[in-house]
Amino acid sequence: MSKSTTVAKTAETTVSLVDSDQVLKASKALLGHIKKAIAAPSTGKQTLLDEESVIAQTPIWLTLTTKSHIHQSNRLQPGKIVLPHPLNTDEDATICLITADPQRFYKHLVASEEFPEDLRKRITRVVDISHLKAKFKSYEAQRKLFAEHDLFLSDDRITNRLPTALGKTFFKSTVKRPVPVVLMAQREKVDGKKVARPKGARKEKRDAATNANARPTAEIVAELRKAIGAALVHLSPSTNTAVKVGYASWPVEDLAANVDCVARELVHRFVPQKWSNVRNFYLKGPETTALPIYQTDELWLDETKVVADGAAPPSALPGKRKRAEGGEKAEKANIGKKRKSLDAEGVEVVAAVEEAPKEEPRPKKKSKRVAALAAPVEAVSNDDKLDKEIAERKSKLKKQKATAKKAVDV
Repeated sequence: MSKSTTVAKTAETTVSLVDSDQVLKASKALLGHIKKAIAAPSTGKQTLLDEESVIAQTPIWLTLTTKSHIHQSNRLQPGKIVLPHPLNTDEDATICLITADPQRFYKHLVASEEFPEDLRKRITRVVDISHLKAKFKSYEAQRKLFAEHDLFLSDDRITNRLPTALGKTFFKSTVKRPVPVVLMAQREKVDGKKVARPKGARKEKRDAATNANARPTAEIVAELRKAIGAALVHLSPSTNTAVKVGYASWPVEDLAANVDCVARELVHRFVPQKWSNVRNFYLKGPETTALPIYQTDELWLDETKVVADGAAPPSALPGKRKRAEGGEKAEKANIGKKRKSLDAEGVEVVAAVEEAPKEEPRPKKKSKRVAALAAPVEAVSNDDKLDKEIAERKSKLKKQKATAKKAVDV
């Protein structure tokens, strides 16, 4: 059983808390179990490969369990940890290098005499993003490209554009997901700040055969070797992170050295709040039980927020939260209450708080149509008055006719 430890409350802890002796014991036990299981399989199924090939292809994983999420979202570009014993040392493993435009410059670079011969033999294809979209657009072409190469390296400038160019064939798992490498020349820094580019530098046309804004050949070679043998850290919004640290055919000492290195660098570089956020470290194979190599006594990131047995859980409301934590009733705002004051002799006097006069609501403005409809209706006149008005109109009309007739007769 692994040793359980209590984490010191410091965010600057850089020394690994994983016991090296425990790692060595777990590595020895795990490798022995895998070799024994391959030699005498319990299922009784026979494989076409011999035992040595199966053992050489069986990976060993280091699993980290944290108290909170290690990352807020899925990170497309994995982190790289340089190992004392590189993972990919097979000289027959083929590499596909995916670069930014133009690909002609990088093809000449790989074929030049400055490039190491051992690395040149392994890089069997160099393709840029434009040719990748044109030649490998179909699903069958992408599957063929996936099967032809063992490792894929991509320029970090185009890594975020590869999911649409390569499809789910490459990104449904992390087995052959392209590893980002830095091929672009880095700008000079003065006092920690990058020097601005000269005006018009972006508008100048670059010669594809001589200039691609690339780093020197020695730096590119070092970057490629680093990516080939490094351990890849794929971050996701979860509390579990697995990193490949070796294979079952390795010596126990080499595997234990890689485990110590990955555990230290993983916590120091990728885990927020460092060892205070680490819960467990496990070592396992593809189909084996996880062997614990580190366990912490503190299961929560902040022990002060853990509710004791029988205590009321904290509430999101301010008043209830104070009552749950301190046991006292929270005071409300002093509005409309009586307040206490001291007189000249120091005796408390209760004075009523003068309430501000309430403003009367302003009458709403009514439109002309609404006002007309709301106006009171005048009383209807009686019949006598109406008959009198009709008689006056008739007599007036008769006088007008008589006057008009006299004017015609004359």
